Amino acid sequence: MESIQPPRPGDFAVPAPEDVEVAAPVEEHRRVQIQVPARHNATLQAIVERVNADDDLYTIWRCANVNAVDRLGMSDHGPVHVQIVANIGLRLFRLLINREIVPSIVRDYQLAVEDAEVVVVLACLLHDVGMSIHRDDHERYSLFIAQDKLRELLGDFYPTATRRVMISEILHAIIAHRADGRPLTLEAGIVRVADALDMAKGRSRIPFEAGKVNIHSVSAAAVDRVAIGAGETRPIRITIYLNNSAGIFQLDGLLKEKLRGSGLEPYVEVLATTEGEAERRLITEVRLSQ
Repeated sequence: MESIQPPRPGDFAVPAPEDVEVAAPVEEHRRVQIQVPARHNATLQAIVERVNADDDLYTIWRCANVNAVDRLGMSDHGPVHVQIVANIGLRLFRLLINREIVPSIVRDYQLAVEDAEVVVVLACLLHDVGMSIHRDDHERYSLFIAQDKLRELLGDFYPTATRRVMISEILHAIIAHRADGRPLTLEAGIVRVADALDMAKGRSRIPFEAGKVNIHSVSAAAVDRVAIGAGETRPIRITIYLNNSAGIFQLDGLLKEKLRGSGLEPYVEVLATTEGEAERRLITEVRLSQ
């Protein structure tokens, strides 16, 4: 009688069919380097260098994009998005500083303006890490991922008490970027608005180019570029350049919602304009299915 042998490792391995394209390992994907204008802020520059050397954090961003782009057909939520938001956040912050607006961490904890820049940049870089778990309630998931990561990134840059203040302020800015968030600091308001301003063509067009036709995708495709500069009557002027009037939804439905309650309302003026004489045709036909 033939004896029954126990299964051996590999007995149940299913070979990949030859006609199935296998995704490259995570390590083989081209890595995006985070770059922000930080030469005048030695601490911020050193922290960004630490961010760029952090394989774990980069993998978190990759996981966030797999959920957002590959699985849900949404816009980019990975390293490209957070770098754009971080640069926008710094731009907004410095325009306010130029008008002598005092950051909350300076007013309430007597820390330096350079520390407030660290808060803004790290909150921008970590605000969507919860997307690596799920889109639903991702702002809350971002908190416990960012909590551990901030201990590593801030490390020996700050003494214990100051580091705790920095972590608390960054986590506040992260949770306050959600739809019903209530920013209690200038820095959190900046992060909230900066996130909404990543609306220029490129990453915001992913759903539209994938064939998803709705007001969100069409209006995103209608935004060509965003210019941020000093305003005439207020510290900040945001100009949205559109190729189609559908882009108004990005302002009225999304940007206005993020600006409202951010604390930045008194400091920001927003202008939308179309470039050229003729509007670009974005869609030719839409079929409604029952």
